[in-house]
Amino acid sequence: MRLLLVHPSSLMYSEIFLRLEPLGLERVAAAARAAGHEVRVVDLQVLRHGDLRRTVTAFQPEAVGFSLNYLANIPEAIDLARAVKQAAAGCFVFFGGHSVSFVAEDVLEQAGDAVDAVVRGEGEPAVGPLLEAVRDGGVDGVPGIVTTGGRGPAPGMLHSIDRPRPARDLMAHRRRYFIGELDPCASIEFTRGCPWDCSFCSAWTFYGRSYRKASPEAAAEELASIREPNVFIVDDVAFIRPEHGDAIAAEVERRRVRKRYYLETRSDVLLRNTEVFERWTRLGLKYMFLGMEAIDAEGLDLYRKRVSPDDNFRALETARTLGISVAINLIVDPAWDTERFRIIREFALAVPEIVHLTVMTPYPGTEIWHTESRRLTTRDYRLFDIQHAVVPTTLPLDEFYRELVRTQAVINRKHLGWRTALGAAQVLGRNLLHGQTNFARMLGKFNRVYNPHRQLADHGRPVRYELPLPQHLDVGDRHQLYVHSRPTARPASSPDAPRDADPTP
Repeated sequence: MRLLLVHPSSLMYSEIFLRLEPLGLERVAAAARAAGHEVRVVDLQVLRHGDLRRTVTAFQPEAVGFSLNYLANIPEAIDLARAVKQAAAGCFVFFGGHSVSFVAEDVLEQAGDAVDAVVRGEGEPAVGPLLEAVRDGGVDGVPGIVTTGGRGPAPGMLHSIDRPRPARDLMAHRRRYFIGELDPCASIEFTRGCPWDCSFCSAWTFYGRSYRKASPEAAAEELASIREPNVFIVDDVAFIRPEHGDAIAAEVERRRVRKRYYLETRSDVLLRNTEVFERWTRLGLKYMFLGMEAIDAEGLDLYRKRVSPDDNFRALETARTLGISVAINLIVDPAWDTERFRIIREFALAVPEIVHLTVMTPYPGTEIWHTESRRLTTRDYRLFDIQHAVVPTTLPLDEFYRELVRTQAVINRKHLGWRTALGAAQVLGRNLLHGQTNFARMLGKFNRVYNPHRQLADHGRPVRYELPLPQHLDVGDRHQLYVHSRPTARPASSPDAPRDADPTP
């Protein structure tokens, strides 16, 4: 079959700081090709809607799949699905991805005849059986498939994440992907899943708290095949298992692969496995994202981070000692007042690290989606992007956005002001010398994208598609939150994760 896969447009945050290659879509494309199908990919992060229309007209796909890892993209995807149906008569249209897995039935109802099915769970094991069933005329029995007729069997999980290898050759604009000054930047996956259970996160509920590792040989082999000089390691928490990080490093050293790396991890993992991170600095690890989320114990307990403020600050000192540039994430609670914003500004100016702010957002699939006592002030999918407030704010909403943007602007000037202009100019010159303009374009976008008037006005847009109301669940039974169920066999406990995490090896 002719399969077209589509990644929706960029969200607010990624208009400035990053644009990542659609790794999951590339892996689904590879799985479909391995099953004998002809595949093309349109990434609307780097292309326009007109490019999608032209591809549909020229390619005449028999099936079109939209990747929906973010709730905010759902309205765009529904409208595009409707347009695809009109342009390609008889085409089977399906949605898949992380976020849509938690709201599959509701999205199908909202989309009407524009969407034929939603794939819940991992796409790689589902796409082959789905396309085979589409060809044969009935998809209801495919694992992970949801139609207006109901859910099929439970979604399947990959036994090994070594394969399929991402179909990177299908991406015609690879030089458009970047993260900060790492321009261009590819992405790679060493592990999948997270054994922690933070209340604001849905990674653990999606994978049923399972945790899988690529073999060191496969990871290093894929890394060696990447042409870009920069690589983002997309693991939810990098190097939880130190022996795994060391084994990949050994294979990378043996192959003499040299890249610059960006990764995400936790403070306690960095402190516990410092030697692994030190080894990776020698291989090119330059940047690290630490999800501190809060600067005090009360905030950390609220989000069930299972770390202390002292751990967070010791981790920052450790990263500085290793020579790793750190970006810190803090979650903005809509309950903050002007004094709390002032304290955060002082903190951000007192530390050398970059500080990012994301607004606390109860997402379907997270525990706080079911337990958050404050009522939603909006159910507009487009506002669920961690840059808008969707629950009541202590400050008037316009004042909340003014304080939020004021704080972000102070942080932005700190890193892109006169004191850092020389360093930025050096990076900019190096990138421009190689024909890379993503970082340069980023520098001038802040005031246009982060604008309190724009953010407030977003709440006044007409709403065609609304997020379903949360249903009460007894979250004491964690399995009710899961998309994937873990194997019944209980693996040996791990010293690198919380006692009740029970990560699958």
